Amino acid sequence: MEEGSLRLTTTWSAAERLACYAVPRMDVSVRELRNHTARVVAAVESGEPVVLTVHGRPVADIVPRRQRSERRPTELILSDLDAISRLAAELGVTSDGKDFDVGLTTDDTVS
Repeated sequence: MEEGSLRLTTTWSAAERLACYAVPRMDVSVRELRNHTARVVAAVESGEPVVLTVHGRPVADIVPRRQRSERRPTELILSDLDAISRLAAELGVTSDGKDFDVGLTTDDTVS
């Protein structure tokens, strides 16, 4: 492959074939990754998934980290919980708080 010519291929999984759109991905060999690391990182930073290949065989996915898309104010969360509690009371639904205690805090669930 010529210097500076990374391959951009569009591939679709079975689920993507059924969807309205597909995300193009970049296939990069180990050698290309070594020689063009900055370009590959720039592509990933811009949101493009990269498939790392060895002798043309996909071996790893390099994907952008997911960012939390929404941070809701505490007041909205408490308001929603209050509405859920009122609806549960109207429907006669009760639950024991122990049912939900699995020994985790909200800090444990953040990745």
